[in-house]
Amino acid sequence: MNIVILDALTFGDTSLEGFNAFGHVKIYQTTAPHETQERITNADVIVTNKVVITDEHMAASPSLKLICIAATGMNNVDLAAAKTRNISVKNVSGYSTDSVIQHTFSMLFYLLGHARYYDDAVKSGAYSKSPIFTDVSQPFFEVKGKKWGIIGMGEIGRGVAKVATAFGADICYFSTSGANLAQEFLHVNLDDLLATCDIISIHAPLNDKTNNLLDHKQLDLCKKGAIILNLGRGGIINEDAVAKIIDEKELYFGLDVLAKEPMIPNHPLLNVKNTQRLYITPHIAWTSVEAREKLIAGVIENIQTSLR
Repeated sequence: MNIVILDALTFGDTSLEGFNAFGHVKIYQTTAPHETQERITNADVIVTNKVVITDEHMAASPSLKLICIAATGMNNVDLAAAKTRNISVKNVSGYSTDSVIQHTFSMLFYLLGHARYYDDAVKSGAYSKSPIFTDVSQPFFEVKGKKWGIIGMGEIGRGVAKVATAFGADICYFSTSGANLAQEFLHVNLDDLLATCDIISIHAPLNDKTNNLLDHKQLDLCKKGAIILNLGRGGIINEDAVAKIIDEKELYFGLDVLAKEPMIPNHPLLNVKNTQRLYITPHIAWTSVEAREKLIAGVIENIQTSLR
């Protein structure tokens, strides 16, 4: 078979040797839209993370039998067209659950413990000049006894709830789909969650129900000092609203996802005054070494399954 991997750069240094067992493998680190068709025309199998595959691409690729999406989300492939053309499309789910849960707490503790401030205080030499052995100028609280609201109680949301419970947090949640209501935790409406929780984390997909779910009006409901973490999808929180309210009210935001990735130049979030209240990572929650290895193993398994 001819296997074409379109955006291998997204896998970092994860080994792709396993694909060689299936035939000839062509690896491209990145693929721009105008390059896609030329690269897949003779392919039997396409492996894509974020490269878009359209009906037109499929129509001009007569050998194509399988599209492997190296991700959980499948919105970069025209699924209806693939079905019509009898082309299988397979994704990989669950590979990054532990990685995203871990990054949720990494973001929380960075903001909660004022990590940037204290690291700078030591490295700048300010601590060396301190008249006392400690620095309590940036107070922080414990997770124990605080109310943690989870938006999106899927597998990742439940995993976060389990760890947060171990820290002694009081958990409630809002189901964005309305389907995950049979949980061991308290289900509340969105406004109540926003108004009462000390920590809020988002683990929901982007769809018609979640797009722009948290705008300025909703964010203004949050209590002073609340920490809001988005590890779901960009677009769930209105980023213009975040850039505005972060300088109006003491709220802390941790964002691993943005509506447009990579981040657009001169993004409003780059111009906030209270930068200590904002922590942004470049969509890395899913990228632990273990998660990427599970992802590639899952893609290889999908190819093996298709050959049976």
